[in-house]
Amino acid sequence: MSALVVIDAAVAARCGATTAAVPDWPCRAGCADCCRSLAQLPSLTAEEWQRLEAAVPAAHGQAIAERIREELAKSQGPYTCPWLDRDDDRCLVYEVRPVACRTYGFYVERDKGLYCNRIENRVATGEFDGILWGNQVRVDEQLDAIGPRIPLADRMR
Repeated sequence: MSALVVIDAAVAARCGATTAAVPDWPCRAGCADCCRSLAQLPSLTAEEWQRLEAAVPAAHGQAIAERIREELAKSQGPYTCPWLDRDDDRCLVYEVRPVACRTYGFYVERDKGLYCNRIENRVATGEFDGILWGNQVRVDEQLDAIGPRIPLADRMR
């Protein structure tokens, strides 16, 4: 089993525990708030890129490449994820989405929430005081052990 699959399984367990504890957790299919307002375009390990490339349906390949070029042409964010189906707010590569996408909304860094305004507002009211957040620093260390993360802009050269 690859290290990436192990990371995915651990992240899925943490996220599953969170959504089981809070049935109306905002991060669900059809919510694309974070996908439409990325602070930066993704940097992924080579293994993450490989599985994305293998999973992109041929019919969507050209459209995704064009979206990537559009996002890279922007001088600054927010950016829209190139793998987002903009008509129905669904991820075109959901089953193989990057780890950064899997952890967003469920993981934090020390004193830094990594989530959208929907969650931030509920954190501010104390509604999520009992949540056991995932440790993003640990996930990043595990990803770094797999190999360097390659920025999207570099992948497109």
